[in-house]
Amino acid sequence: MADIIQLLPDHVANQIAAGEVVQRPASVVKELLENAIDAESTLIKLIVKDAGKTLIQVIDDGKGMSVTDARLSFERHATSKIRSAEDLFSLRTKGFRGEALASIAAIAHVELKTKQEQDELGTQIEIEGSEVKSQEVVVTPKGTSISVKHLFFNIPARRNFLKSNNVELRHIIDEFHRVALAHPDIAFVMVHNGSESFNLPKSNYRQRVVNIFGGKTNEKLVPVEEETEVLKISGFVGKPEFARKTKNEQFFFVNNRFIKSAYLNHAISSAFEGLMKDGSYPSYFLNLIVDPKTIDINIHPTKTEIKFDDEHTLYAILRSSVKHSLGQFNIAPVLDFDRDKNLDTPYHYEGKRSSNPTIEVNRSFNPFQEEKSQSKSGGFSTSYKKEPAAQWESLYVGLESKGTQTHQEFSEVQFESEPENQSLFNENATIESSQRTYQLHNKYIISTIKSGMLIIDQHRAHQRVLYEGLLKHTTIKEAISQQLLFPLELQFSSTEMELLKQLKEDLEHTGFVFSKFEDNRIEITGVPVNVPESEVSIILEQLISDVEQEVPDSNFSATDLLAKSLSKSLAIKAGQALTNMEQEHLVNSLFACKEPSVSPTNRTTFITMSVDDFDKKFM
Repeated sequence: MADIIQLLPDHVANQIAAGEVVQRPASVVKELLENAIDAESTLIKLIVKDAGKTLIQVIDDGKGMSVTDARLSFERHATSKIRSAEDLFSLRTKGFRGEALASIAAIAHVELKTKQEQDELGTQIEIEGSEVKSQEVVVTPKGTSISVKHLFFNIPARRNFLKSNNVELRHIIDEFHRVALAHPDIAFVMVHNGSESFNLPKSNYRQRVVNIFGGKTNEKLVPVEEETEVLKISGFVGKPEFARKTKNEQFFFVNNRFIKSAYLNHAISSAFEGLMKDGSYPSYFLNLIVDPKTIDINIHPTKTEIKFDDEHTLYAILRSSVKHSLGQFNIAPVLDFDRDKNLDTPYHYEGKRSSNPTIEVNRSFNPFQEEKSQSKSGGFSTSYKKEPAAQWESLYVGLESKGTQTHQEFSEVQFESEPENQSLFNENATIESSQRTYQLHNKYIISTIKSGMLIIDQHRAHQRVLYEGLLKHTTIKEAISQQLLFPLELQFSSTEMELLKQLKEDLEHTGFVFSKFEDNRIEITGVPVNVPESEVSIILEQLISDVEQEVPDSNFSATDLLAKSLSKSLAIKAGQALTNMEQEHLVNSLFACKEPSVSPTNRTTFITMSVDDFDKKFM
């Protein structure tokens, strides 16, 4: 029998490896940024076109590479980060596998320019699909510039599976945030389609968080600092009142490397237990420094999963450190029955000497003196005169004459018309409607039909009514808005602002009016008629959460998702009492919809029970 096992060619092996390393343009961004950090750069610039599908370019001012290193960097398992297997347990660099550049070069057009500081000229290499097209000497500044063009040009199936530009850009921004947060001592710049999205100067960790997520973030941060023999923790957690409906602001870094850990995340959540509403998630930006020998990073090519030697100890230290910070800064409530706040001495009184209190007495004060007289001290003494108490008969003197006069005055008053208290609805109609619908536990509306009884879930039914109404407004573009007396200003992070910019036109069609839409803040001067001003920020946050979770790819699905999110936020909740007219109006509106039987999330809005069903119950 002939031999059937063969060695795969290098370009095939590289394409297979690329399937693990390069999943989307954001994967390329991550690998190139980490290489720039390992090159000891102080300024890193990321240039992206068409969400990375056309161009991803990373420029740094790091050490650069020699001619030989530049050529070897595109070979599989060629790396300068490790020398032996033991080095895997003492990693100080981002990369170590030696697969990233080889995988990227196998599925894209790559151009590399690099120069070391001591060299006069640099090296330029062009590769297409693992094939070296050219290598020549070039004039270039110190550092490395690598451009990745036409990603997945030779794998059309993978390119077709990419999402829309908005979705892919969101993933690129997420990776950019993770790398930039881990290295506040490096300046970062990001440019997308010719416009500067981020310009992050070298700063401390707190300022880096504020520069990325907006100026309003500064007041939300609570510092966390703890150092033990096993673990050193530094960073910030968000105050409970600023908890979010998404997990966007949750960052764990182990030895300056972003990781995902559900176990450690549970430690943070348990520290916030009892301080947040259900469905909210705490924000945290925590950097954990551990001994490299106690962790294993080589779990997955993306290097976002880490195995710890002693997870239980890390869990306990992390949880107690966060709880301590929340209590230290008076975020968490503390019960102390032995301490009286009134007896606390302010800090600015420390070192002051006590003095005897002085008492001033006005000896010329006479409470029985009839007239005010100026005292010798310059003040005035009050006068007091005791008058005899009036007899009880005097209370009724002149009442008869006063009453007659008052009666005559009111008899002469003339009105333009008799006041009438009228209702919007006829009393007979109210009586009829009250006999037609009933509300059970402020949650269900019960109505009678010919065949039996109709039971409607008021929350889901109202969602369906609002959903179809919002779709109609966004399609016909004739929404009605109410103007606010004072403009409402809200602040969001850069990622959230990108989402709102994509949804701005659809939001305007539903009734929102924006006067400003710049930087990290928006100003709203008008809202839809049925939206209270106090709930605008909650509605927009819920909308952002829904968009990020469902990730729409087309304009239709984005509009549909907007209508779903707004209808869920604006619909009447279970437990809200409705008048008879409101119940009847909701029932009529529901059955005027195109799909009255299900809510926008395809959940049943009503059920029917026939007379036969009741008869069976009594058998």
